Order: sequence, then C-alpha cells, then structure tokens
Amino acid sequence: MKILFISGGRLGDTSPLVKNQGESLIKKGVDVDFCVVDGRGIFGYLKAIPRLRKKIKEGGYNIVHAHYSFSAFAASLAGSFPLVVSLMGSDTYMSTFWRWCAHVFYYIRWDATIVKTPQMKEMLNMPKLYVIPNGVNMERYTLMEKTEAREKIKYFSEKKLIVFIADPARPEKNYALAQQVVDALNTPEIELMPVSGVSNEQIPYYLNAADALLLTSKWEGSVNVVKEALACNLPIVSTDVGDVKLNISGVDGCYVCEQDVKDLAEKLNLALSFGQRTNGRQRIVELGLDSDTTADKLIEVYKTLLK
Repeated sequence: MKILFISGGRLGDTSPLVKNQGESLIKKGVDVDFCVVDGRGIFGYLKAIPRLRKKIKEGGYNIVHAHYSFSAFAASLAGSFPLVVSLMGSDTYMSTFWRWCAHVFYYIRWDATIVKTPQMKEMLNMPKLYVIPNGVNMERYTLMEKTEAREKIKYFSEKKLIVFIADPARPEKNYALAQQVVDALNTPEIELMPVSGVSNEQIPYYLNAADALLLTSKWEGSVNVVKEALACNLPIVSTDVGDVKLNISGVDGCYVCEQDVKDLAEKLNLALSFGQRTNGRQRIVELGLDSDTTADKLIEVYKTLLK
C-alpha cells in the first residue's frame, strides 16, 4: 500500500503532527511519501495544484491523504483519487465561506473524511465521518527522571516548573491568561516556561522536566500536547477545550477548568501540590490513543476505500 501525505507548511517541512502519523504507518509496513504545500494563504495552495497533479500522476499511489482543509482543497483540484481528508481542530472554526466549500468537497470529492473528536463531528455537521484522534508515539513520549530531563533542556533551577507548550503569539492559545494564572499564585518558587520553536524530539524532555502542563486555549480539536503529557505522567491543568475532559477523566493530578483566572490558579496549585507523577500513561493505553492503535484504524479506512 502506497500513500501520499499532503499537508501545508510555511517552513517547507512536514508538521510534527503529520509526520508522526506517517511514521506510525511506516512502522506497520505502509509506504508513505510526504508532500508539503506552501501554506502562506489560499493562493499558496492553489499555486501548488500543478505540482501536486504531477506528483500524484507519477507516484503510483493507492491513496492520497490530505491534512487540513486547504490542503484537501488543493488535493481535490489536483484530481487525486481516492482521497482521504483529515480535518483538524482549526478547521472547525473556518469562516462561513470556507465551511461551505468544505461541505461541497465533502459531498462531491472526498472519499473518506476524518475528524479528531466527536465534538468536531457534531460541529461540522457532516454525517459520514470517521472519528480518529491523533495517536501518541509511546516510545518517544516516555518517562525519565526529572533531573535528567532538566539537564537536557539546560534548566538547573529548583523551582516548580510549569510548561506552556504552544506559540504564545497565537491568540487562540491565550498565553496572556496563563501568565495571569501564574501571577495569581504570587510565589517566586514557580516559573512559567513557554515552549515554542523546538523540535518534536525535544518536547518529551520539557514534559519530564516540568511539574505541570498549563493549557489555557480558547478552543482546540484533539489536544495533542495533553495526550503527550499524559504519556509522560505529567499533571495537567487545562481549560475545557476539545477532548481534554474525556482524556484526563479519572487521572489524579489532572484538572479541567473554566476560562477563569481564579479557577485555573486554584487547580494549578492543586496540581503542583500533588507531589508525584500521574497515571496518565495508563489512561492513554485504556483509550487506545497510542500511535500504533491509530495507525491500525487508518489502515482500516484505507482498506475500505480500496475494496
């Protein structure tokens, strides 16, 4: 089985999220190629259509799998067939025009459409959707001693470390709220560290070096960093977005909060006082959110189409 993964990327590199999914399929014996489209606006995607058409024609692929709506539009116009589309969390909040375009392509062009959460399925109002969350690479996101992890990231303080793993400049990530929450605790023994622009291979070190993950997003789809933190048994404090509540349910030391400074600060204090690692890794296994299980589900979708 030969699959072409198409995704956007402003820096010309496949996003870690898409790359991890492709690598999980490769481990299962699937032949996966990656194609990155210039993601600087819709015109960047439209300009890529001739190149996509040529690559698809010459590649001999059994399936083309496009990630995110704009990549899917470009792949659709390039004439790829059969076409699988994965819509991500940001696709749920498209403008009315782009949402209309997605519905048109969904009905007339996309052979299988995947979303990441049941909430996305409900919000997009597309009846025949597969719900397949992104899986976690349990070999990469594993456990290590905190002191070792702090050495890896060159953090030598004894403070309680709270990591905010997202680009603070993205307004939907709401970094200002995270700062307000830490300020509300009013203690010099706590430090908030925004983590952005580091390689995917480095993220497990930050998660193992930290005492808690703080997520203050206004909206999300399937929140990958929460699943990665669970795999590292890290206490989590998050706003009620995406599938966070489902994924951390029953995990001691993890809390879902309102978009409220006081509530978040109280829960963050509880998480820091928890004083130990969580059983989040066990929760990932229970929910089948490891990358191997996700890969098996994707292969079933592909096989269904090829039949």
